[in-house]
Amino acid sequence: MSSSSCPFCHLLIPSQELQRHANNHLEEEELARDMELAQQIALAPMSPITGDNLMNIESSFEFLFGGTPGTSSSRYNDEASSDHRERYIQENITCLVSLQIRSTFYKVEGGLMALLRNCLELEKENSTSILSGHVDHFQSIESEDVGWGCGWRNIQMLSSHLLMQRQEAREVLFGGSGFVPDITSLQRWLEIAWERDFDKPGSNQFNHKIYGSTKWIGTTECATLFRSFGLQAMIVDFGSKENKSLFLSVHGASSGTEEMQTNDRGKRKSEQVYGPMDKFLLHSVPQAANHEKLNTCLGRKIKGHQVLVDWVWNYFSENKFNKSSDLQRVVVSKKMPLYFQHDGHSRTIVGIQVQQRRNELLKQYTLLVLDPAHRTAALEKSLKENVGWQKFIKRGVHTLKKPQYQLCYIDPGIAHGEKMEQLKTLDSTFIEF
Repeated sequence: MSSSSCPFCHLLIPSQELQRHANNHLEEEELARDMELAQQIALAPMSPITGDNLMNIESSFEFLFGGTPGTSSSRYNDEASSDHRERYIQENITCLVSLQIRSTFYKVEGGLMALLRNCLELEKENSTSILSGHVDHFQSIESEDVGWGCGWRNIQMLSSHLLMQRQEAREVLFGGSGFVPDITSLQRWLEIAWERDFDKPGSNQFNHKIYGSTKWIGTTECATLFRSFGLQAMIVDFGSKENKSLFLSVHGASSGTEEMQTNDRGKRKSEQVYGPMDKFLLHSVPQAANHEKLNTCLGRKIKGHQVLVDWVWNYFSENKFNKSSDLQRVVVSKKMPLYFQHDGHSRTIVGIQVQQRRNELLKQYTLLVLDPAHRTAALEKSLKENVGWQKFIKRGVHTLKKPQYQLCYIDPGIAHGEKMEQLKTLDSTFIEF
């Protein structure tokens, strides 16, 4: 029987077996190349996902596994896709920490809250005010965000407090940068939160994109952003029974047939919380019947807003100053400011004042707010001169005329592990007017 030398291993092989033997070498070489490519992908330096390298990633997955990430049903493909997704998210975070831009703002000498405290102490009325600590005022800028940026400005105000007053928050917020980022950087942080599966319904509403846009945001986006850093941001809804039903119908529930979904603490599931309130009250009502309900609610005189003010007082006071003997002129609380949302606008509540009028048994409460629509220089001037600052900052119960409000507050501490996973699903406490 004739023999021939193998061109690969140079062994003498019977001629009739040579082709099969050589083909085995080719298959082994192809497998080795596949394994080498897989190892290169796993160990390659990470870079932000762009159109070009995303195409390369998809091509590699198609070559190795017969499909792009997430399209194959094989367990190996799913694990590889999840691993690459997590790695690119982490790389995007690293890049954002390096590239994010510090927000510019009008810095008040001595601090705006210190000026406010001085003015409150000089008031002649028998009153007590409870204030948050440090808060910088971030105003909307005509050439940048007037008309749509109030939500982002309030997030910046809350961030300024957290960075100054809470060390644990300073270490985790914005990659430990220690400063408040500009709006476009905050938008990218929110997108990364969505990429990490925080508030999936809200992400879907925005089609997972908000960077560079002028879309309005609301309380839920505020909570989502802070939760993505492990901060325990909570949402509280205030409204009437009618608005509670309208809230469901606007979000696709069958009116009259579906009850509000709650847990044992009265919190609603995330799919009934997402999206800015100004959208779901004014811009997202899908049917004519819902428009009629909305007009009825808005046209009706809403009573009971004292419930909201009482909640704010109890939040800042922690029930420590409810007796007249406990009252002081000004108290600085450890509580952080509140993100304050209603249809069409949002502001930041930095404190509350209670006034005991002579010959009256009832106490009068006034919210103390910072509004992004106001100019910081005008606030500073009025506070330094102690003239006219009340019109900028004080808001009594009689000014609360909207049918529904939302608040966002942040409890102390940083979540980890299972608790961090739980923060990905947003819920809300509903309090009826």
